[in-house]
This record gives sequence, structure tokens and C-alpha cells, in this order.
Amino acid sequence: MSTGVVRELAPRPLLPDRRIWAGLLAVEALWVLAHFALTPATVTDPRYVLYPFVWINAGLYAVWRVEPSGAGDGLRRLADFAGAGYFLVLAWLSGLLAVYGPDHAHDHLHGWQFTPATPGWGPRIAYVGDWFHVYFVPYRVVGYLALAYLLWVAVRDLSARTLTGVLGVATCIGCSFPLLVSLVGAVGVGGAGLASVSALSLDLSTAAFLVAVGVFVWRPGRREGGD
Repeated sequence: MSTGVVRELAPRPLLPDRRIWAGLLAVEALWVLAHFALTPATVTDPRYVLYPFVWINAGLYAVWRVEPSGAGDGLRRLADFAGAGYFLVLAWLSGLLAVYGPDHAHDHLHGWQFTPATPGWGPRIAYVGDWFHVYFVPYRVVGYLALAYLLWVAVRDLSARTLTGVLGVATCIGCSFPLLVSLVGAVGVGGAGLASVSALSLDLSTAAFLVAVGVFVWRPGRREGGD
């Protein structure tokens, strides 16, 4: 049985190598330029072009910045379960995964679907069956995988008194806000106020995602480099 010996690791620098970061941003910029040059798509609001890359880059940076500490077998299993379960919950709340009843069985196209949407939003890949669907939206998947990894690291680091319960609520805001907007509409709160909130749902969910990532990366008691 593992004793959970902690590895001694040098703290990571605050920022990754500039060449790596510059290369990533260059690839993303070329991807966007090529998309709008080769397709009839036009930019209606620049923030909707940028937001997916905010999610992707913040998620990649957080995964690079945080490294798991050593842990015993029991804590590793708990971390694996928490991380996987958390990703599934986020995917379900955001609609990437869904299971539905027979009343909806014939309301949509079935099988594999591919949509070459704006970079970050796409390319979208989906599989739709009679009882369930699975959607792949790049920025959402990368963002939720990053959050799941960060929770996995936090659970492995429980000996540092991490506030995983509070963090779970904070990170869930980013994916559940559009659901809350729909809920408000369902109970009869409509009009211009709700419309304005709905229009800002991506702005608010992006802000919540960044706050959640920041709290996970710089959470109180986190041990730098897993030491």
C-alpha cells in the first residue's frame, strides 16, 4: 500500500516560456484569420471571437501552473472520482451531455454531426441518439477539463486544508449561469431586464470561469510545486 510520500519539486515560474506562449497565440490568431478569410462568416461582435480563447488559454495556463502533490492510494482514488464526476456534472449543466425521455426521441437529427463554426466555438462535433446526446464545443470542453483537473489536484492536496466545497460552488457558477437565466424566465420574470442579463450570460460565465480558475490556482494553503 502506498505511503503517499510527497515529491519535492521546484516551484514553477509564474509564466511559461515566452516562445511557447507566443507560438500558441500565433496559431490561434492564424486560425481565426484563416476562418474569416476562407468562409463567408463575419465578425459581428469581437468579444464573441475572443472569449473562447480566454477560456482555452486560461485553462491551459492553470493546468501548466498547478502540479499535484503526492497522495496515498485512498486520496488518489477520491481525487480521480471527484475530477471525473465534476467534469460530467459541468458537461451536463451546460448541455454538452444530456439524457432525455421518449417524448424527445424524434425531435432532432440522429447520428454524427459536424459544424465548422468560428474557432473556439467550433469545429463542433456531436452525436445525437434517441435517448442522449454528446456535444464537443472546444472552448467548453477545454475549460471544463481544466476545472476538473484543478479539482483533482485540490483533492489530492487536502492535507493543505483546501476549501473544496466552496471552490465547487464557485466553479459551478461559470457553467450554470445560462441555466439560472432560463429558470428565472420560467417563473415569469421577463422583459428587458431578463433580456439584458441573457445577452450578458457569456460575459458573466466567462468572468465566473476566470474567478474559479484563479481561486483554484492561488487557493489558500496550496503548496507550490506539490512540496
